[in-house]
Amino acid sequence: MKESNVQTELNVSGMHCANCAISIHKYLENNGAKDIYVDFASDEVKFSEIPLEQIPVLVKGIESLGYKVIEGKDKKPSFWKSIEFKFLCCLIFTIPLWSHMFTDLPILHDPYIQLALCVPVYIIGFSYFGISAFRSIWNKMPNMDVLIFVGSTAAFSYSLIGTYYNLGHDYQFYETCATIITLVFLGNVLEKRAVTKTTSAIKELVKYQDIPAIKIEDDQEVEILAREIKSGDILKVNSGNQIPADGDILEGQAWVDESMLTGESVPIEKLKYDAVIGGTLLTEGNIRIMATKVGSKSVLYQIIQLIKDAQSKKPPIQKFGDKVAAYFVPIVVTISFFTFFITYFIAQLPLQQSLMNAIATLVVSCPCAMGLATPTAVMVGLGRAAKKGILIKGGSTIEEMSDLKQMVFDKTGTLTTGDFNIKAIQTFGIEQSQVESIIAQLESYSSHPIAKSIRKQLKEIKSYRIIFKEVNEIKGKGIFATDTNGNNYSICNAKLGEKDYSNRYDLALTINGVVIAGIVLEDQIKPYAKELIQYLKDKGIRPILLSGDRQSKCERTAQKLGIADVYWDKSPEEKLEILFKLKKNGPTAMVGDGINDAPALAAADVGISLGDSTHIAIQSAKVVLLSNDLKSIEKLLKIGHHTLLTIKQNLFWAFAYNIVAIPLAAVGFLGPMLAALSMAFSDLIVIGNSIRLRFKKIK
Repeated sequence: MKESNVQTELNVSGMHCANCAISIHKYLENNGAKDIYVDFASDEVKFSEIPLEQIPVLVKGIESLGYKVIEGKDKKPSFWKSIEFKFLCCLIFTIPLWSHMFTDLPILHDPYIQLALCVPVYIIGFSYFGISAFRSIWNKMPNMDVLIFVGSTAAFSYSLIGTYYNLGHDYQFYETCATIITLVFLGNVLEKRAVTKTTSAIKELVKYQDIPAIKIEDDQEVEILAREIKSGDILKVNSGNQIPADGDILEGQAWVDESMLTGESVPIEKLKYDAVIGGTLLTEGNIRIMATKVGSKSVLYQIIQLIKDAQSKKPPIQKFGDKVAAYFVPIVVTISFFTFFITYFIAQLPLQQSLMNAIATLVVSCPCAMGLATPTAVMVGLGRAAKKGILIKGGSTIEEMSDLKQMVFDKTGTLTTGDFNIKAIQTFGIEQSQVESIIAQLESYSSHPIAKSIRKQLKEIKSYRIIFKEVNEIKGKGIFATDTNGNNYSICNAKLGEKDYSNRYDLALTINGVVIAGIVLEDQIKPYAKELIQYLKDKGIRPILLSGDRQSKCERTAQKLGIADVYWDKSPEEKLEILFKLKKNGPTAMVGDGINDAPALAAADVGISLGDSTHIAIQSAKVVLLSNDLKSIEKLLKIGHHTLLTIKQNLFWAFAYNIVAIPLAAVGFLGPMLAALSMAFSDLIVIGNSIRLRFKKIK
């Protein structure tokens, strides 16, 4: 059986710009790979849907493009093979070569000295840009190196011919060749370092996976690393230390700062049997925990993978930029050819001037800026959101959020606290204490917010304990159980029994189909709920309440919050049907708890899961809010808006730069050296604007 759905990870060296990443991405895409993620800054390449036996073929294909697949994630090329070293070598020879323009030293004006200084730079440039250019053309995917190599080779060849035939100073452009190569190397170095800053959010999270831990083994304390922890290990965590793994508290109590996950800076009290998350900080107290989830099963690992996967999902706006970049190199080469033809044969400019204009046209163009415009902004936007406890699944989600027309809310646990107070229990022919004990015992089988709230208020009494042989929870309906004597119990929505009690009660407790108690619950509006609804209205987004609760409660909640559109008494299936109808009116977001609302979350244009980062929430929703704070939704929309704005600014600059710079170079207003400098820094402007999003004050 072919394992084609397994994700493959490769470490690929030799990528030095966004255009390199695009070339590899296009190659993998043409060969049937899916979920492709290529990051030239970290040398990471990921893809899926390729059978294991075909991986070696793809590896050879990537290497045929001019890159090197390195075995082992931690193996990195040495400094002597790095782009930084190549830049320094070129700089040493280029400075004296370039300085002849500002000095009268005869030795620097000697053409053979200039040739000697230029040759090492050209050889380094050929080994780096030239080989890559030839391979990209051979594979029918010309990259930016074609432009650099053709431009520098034209200047070198023209100068070499002038030196051989002793044609004089007008034929000496060695400094042009060397400066082009050196400045492009400089641009690549700065670009790679700048792009690395956009991925800092992930790197900060990864650091949490490699923290020290104290393992209790045979009553002895042993220091190990977090990566060595196994499920079931007993760990000691002291005040001021980071919790090394996901686990449950066995002894002690503590206050834990979970801000690195939720963005909430206020520490949370943790007691015996409470769950803790690896990477969070124990600010006060001492505890012993049993590790439950380690390695790829940990919450932190899943979050890191979620962010990485999100970065690989391109928004539609990026696909447009990628298409343009793919055809960019052939177009620029054509423009350069016509520039030379027109200026020399039609305008009858001198040969050297025509050649310099053509070279400048090649060198000034910058497809990398278009390639970097979207992914750098998405990386920073996703990272900023993650720091606030907001996990966004991909750049496409960011774009979808900008077009939202409606936002649908579940009520219980979303707009309301989910911490229900039992307002009243009406019993029918049975003791109050016995009813409370049965209710507490049945609700212990559910993780629903209502069940959790009820269990806090009611206690199970041993004398009334019932031994159940079968218990089933049907989402949206209730809990159904059978005891060892064959009696049937249920605690469910009050309207589901033989007689509808929903006009008086929220829940009904039955034994063998007979209602023995009715329960009235009351819920509290969440902090900031009213402000969020008003914010949505101000932004032209229609808020809608869609709940399984009864009419009176839904209308009361909607009235308090100012929501005009209300749906009540809806099952998960009915919620799904309503959501499909609403989507016909425009892009729609759904906000729910990620459990009962999972189908609706998955079907919405943007599903937003509020609350704990449960597995089903991560699978169903496009956005996971690790905190239960409704203000996170406002932050989400603002970060999404500013990220999309940054993408548009970047693309505008990338297109505007090329539209203006290429004609200027073609008519001779930009020389090759100035063209190389402006090309190198056009990338940095795009990256700098993306990094600005990281620190930008969002009101």
